Amino acid sequence: MPTPQVQQQQLSEAAVRRLVEDWYRALDRHDPVEDVLAHLVGDGLVMHFPEGTTRGREGFRSWYDAVTHRFFDEAHTVLTVDVGEIRAGAAEVRVLVNWQTRTWNPPAATSSWLGFDARQSWSVVLEDGTPRIRTYTVDSLSAMPGSAGL
Repeated sequence: MPTPQVQQQQLSEAAVRRLVEDWYRALDRHDPVEDVLAHLVGDGLVMHFPEGTTRGREGFRSWYDAVTHRFFDEAHTVLTVDVGEIRAGAAEVRVLVNWQTRTWNPPAATSSWLGFDARQSWSVVLEDGTPRIRTYTVDSLSAMPGSAGL
């Protein structure tokens, strides 16, 4: 009896683009952290945010808890996604995203609007047949006119 063929999963540009869109939808909705973690690798995760660098899933949990309690009415609009050459189940990705949000710093009488274009570098790998973020770096933030500062 012949053995069944195992289909090799491959990383594709379309799958990377879907990951980018799914990531930002999850952030905008403030999805439960366990759902957001599904977009990240299990081991070796490094994320460079303006607030600092986090390592591993526990580091991400702490960051996510802080930002979901600070920012609200978030809206990320993906402007560009440039997927580099895909080799050995990994791709380097450049993302340009517009991020707008509100924040409130008690006891201020009103909230503040923040708007930035963020240039980012990601490393995406195939893990358990699913594209996941291994490294994530905010390379630069450009404030929109009228934006409050971070």
